Amino acid sequence: MQGTILVGTAGQGILRSVDDGASWHRLGLKEAIEFDGVVRALAVDPQDPARVYAGADAGICVSTDGGAHFSRLPSPADGMTVWALAIDPRNPRHLLAGTGAPSRAAMFRSTDRGATWQRLGIEIPEFCRGVNRPRILSIVFDPDDGRDVWFGIEEGGAWRSRDLGETWERVDTEASGITGGDIHALAILPASATQPKTHLVLTVNSVYTSTDGARSWSGEPSRARFDGMYYTRTVQALPGAEDALLIAIGDGTPGTRSRIYRSTDRGRTWAAALQHTPPNSTFWAFGVHAADPALVFAGTKYGHLLRSTDGGRSWFKEWRDFSEITSVAWTPHVAPVTAHPQSIA
Repeated sequence: MQGTILVGTAGQGILRSVDDGASWHRLGLKEAIEFDGVVRALAVDPQDPARVYAGADAGICVSTDGGAHFSRLPSPADGMTVWALAIDPRNPRHLLAGTGAPSRAAMFRSTDRGATWQRLGIEIPEFCRGVNRPRILSIVFDPDDGRDVWFGIEEGGAWRSRDLGETWERVDTEASGITGGDIHALAILPASATQPKTHLVLTVNSVYTSTDGARSWSGEPSRARFDGMYYTRTVQALPGAEDALLIAIGDGTPGTRSRIYRSTDRGRTWAAALQHTPPNSTFWAFGVHAADPALVFAGTKYGHLLRSTDGGRSWFKEWRDFSEITSVAWTPHVAPVTAHPQSIA
């Protein structure tokens, strides 16, 4: 594989590999992201594989060399912990970022590729029942209409804007049938030759699907579908495979049992993937790029990194263990990463 693997962690900043996982290197000194910092989100520009955004405890950061170096993008989120990032796939000048614990949960928008940012006018409560301070875990752009954007809060509901964040409406209302405001992930799949546009909302314990433009929803508890495991962590659409999805399910957080499941019919049915090494905790994040849709990475809460080379059907553990993995990305751009100078006793 030619490219750069990036693993965002809580406690070791970003680890990078440019030799297909044979060796790993932390960020160097004098970077916007501390080498022992917290990085909750990674996103690769869909039109520029050298441009990588990171959501960190320092705010919103960017690399223009594939992850070798990062600088902070000045914004109202400076000094806040950024938990989620999204880039409009049709217009990468448009970005959204969401913050959360220990910071106040808030949404931020850029329309000039991160040069300037504004805080959006949606007020999120400072505290909630389940996790004390809410955190925005998922943001998505509609792949057909970049003005239609969604975000989900743990805990605080699923929200939708049809005007790029100017106004918002809550989706998980009593009438919608989506119960519980603990939102872990969102996904929107464009219409295919055989399937209508599909929206997915993942709560902590269920998967809800809509095929009528998010007017109505059907859902089923995860415990009944995924071998008795309830903790519904995240979902990943696979580029180039119109109807394929991956989902990460565990028995809790951090969890002791976790599996990846694959669907080829937009979540109607799921099959367990083959995992050659039992994970040490719940799978937390996926990383995939359209340059090679068959290559997928998955990281667990307690630092296992797994790789699939067949679109998520089977998984092998990487040799390196990490601290808590919060996000994973890879880009076909080969970053100019060099090893740190080593202290010699």
